[in-house]
Amino acid sequence: MDTIITRFPPSPTGYLHIGGARTALFNWLYARKNKGKFVLRIEDTDAARSTKESVDAILESLEWLGLTWDEGPYFQSLRYAIYAEYIEKLIESGSAYYCSCTPDQVNVMREEAKARGLKPMYNGNCRQKNLKKGTNTVVRLKTPDTGVTIVKDIVKGATAFQNAEMDDFIIQRSDGTPMYNLAVVVDDLTMGINTIIRGDDHLINTPKQMLIYQALDAEMPVFGHVPMVLGSDKSRLSKRHGAMSVGEYKDMGFLPDAMINYLVRLGWSHGDQEFFERDELIEKFDLEHLGRSASMFDIDKLIALNSKHIQSKSPEKLAGHLLFHLNSLGINAENDSFTQGVIKTLQPRSKTLVEMAENAAFYYQDKVQFDETAAKKFLTADIVDVLQKAVDDINALEVYTQETLEDIFKKIMAETKLKFGKIAQPLRVAITGTTISPGIFEMLLALGKDKTVLRIKSAIQVIQDQDKE
Repeated sequence: MDTIITRFPPSPTGYLHIGGARTALFNWLYARKNKGKFVLRIEDTDAARSTKESVDAILESLEWLGLTWDEGPYFQSLRYAIYAEYIEKLIESGSAYYCSCTPDQVNVMREEAKARGLKPMYNGNCRQKNLKKGTNTVVRLKTPDTGVTIVKDIVKGATAFQNAEMDDFIIQRSDGTPMYNLAVVVDDLTMGINTIIRGDDHLINTPKQMLIYQALDAEMPVFGHVPMVLGSDKSRLSKRHGAMSVGEYKDMGFLPDAMINYLVRLGWSHGDQEFFERDELIEKFDLEHLGRSASMFDIDKLIALNSKHIQSKSPEKLAGHLLFHLNSLGINAENDSFTQGVIKTLQPRSKTLVEMAENAAFYYQDKVQFDETAAKKFLTADIVDVLQKAVDDINALEVYTQETLEDIFKKIMAETKLKFGKIAQPLRVAITGTTISPGIFEMLLALGKDKTVLRIKSAIQVIQDQDKE
C-alpha cells in the first residue's frame, strides 16, 4: 500500500477558524493513523488579500493545536514556474488551448446560451483555432462534450456531473498566473498527495480538478468532502456562534487537546464515546465514520469537554499551559512544585484556564487584597485569639501535612468550643482575602507553611489596626 499523504492548504487571507482547523485535524489524524505524511501548503496566490500576519497566525494556531506537519509550508506564490510547465504540457498534448475571446465576448456567448434555455457558458469558439500565446490570451482546458464525471466520494458517496454542463474552463489567466483548480492539481500531484479531505464547499471544484488529472494522465487521489459546521441554530457558523479564530480559543483558556477532541466530534464518531485523548484519536480515527450531515457548534459542550481535559491532565502538563494565562494577569510564575501544587487545588473546579488563572492569583500575591465585605464580616476582634493559636501551632510543626494540620484545628476546636465552619471562614479570608477558595487544607498545603503563617499574621495585624482606629 502506498504511503498515505494528506494536506492542509489554507489561504492566508485571515486567521485559522473552526472549519479550517477541523479540516486540518481530519487530514492530520488520517496521516498519523496510517504512519503517513501531512503536508502544509499556503495558497497565497491572492496577493492583494494574502498577508504575512495571516501566515504567521495560521502557523501559530496549528502549532498550538499540535498539528505538526511533515513537509512544508510550501507557498503557491513561489511555484509559478512549476504551474507554467504543466500548463505547457497540457497545451502540447492538445488537452488545452489558447483563447483570445474577451470577457465581453464570453458574456455574449453566455447570454445567447441562456436565451436558448441552455446553461450559460463559453461556447468553445477558440477550441479548434490552434492559436499561439498572445498579449491577452488565456489558456482553457478542453473538456469532454459528452458523458459524466463521477466523483467517488468517501463521505458523500458517488456524485455525477454532466460533462456537457462544464465549459472549457480557464486554467491560466492572460497575465500568466494559474487559476485555482490548475494550481491545486499540480500541487497535489507534485507533492504526492493521494488523500484529499476537505469541506463540501469544494465539491463543485472536484469534477474540474478530476478532468485536469485525466488530461495529465495522472492517478486520481481519494476524495472526501465533509459537511460544513453550523451554529447551534442550524444557520451558517458565524462569530456569534463561536466562529472565532483558533488563537482566540487559546486566549479564552481552552486546552489544545480539548479543542482537538471537540473538533473531531464535529463530523466523526466512534460509537457514543465523547472524551478522547490525542493518542487514542490517532489510534481510532478512520474515514468510514465521517458524518454526511452538518455538525452544530455548541460552546457549552466545548467548555464541558475542556473541564474534563483539565481534570485528566497532570499538574505538570497543565502548568505549561497555565503560565501563559498567569502571565496575562501580570503573574510571573514557573512550572515548579509550587505552581503544580496550586493547580491541584483548582483542577476539580476549573472549566477554563482563564478561570483557573484568576482563581490562582491569590497564591502569588505578596500581600493579600482583602474583599471589604468579607473582611468586615469575618476578620473581627473575637477571632484574633483563634488565628493566633493557628499561627503558634502551625509554626511549631516539624512535619507540614494535611494530617498534622487537621490535628491542629481539631485541637483549636476543642479548646474554643467552636465548630470548624466558624474557624474555617475567617481563616479562608485571612489567607485569600475572599470567602471563596479551594478546600482549606489543600490550600494551606499548596501555599506552604511559611506563607500560611505570614498571611495569618498579616490578617491579625489588619484586625488590630482596625480596632485602633
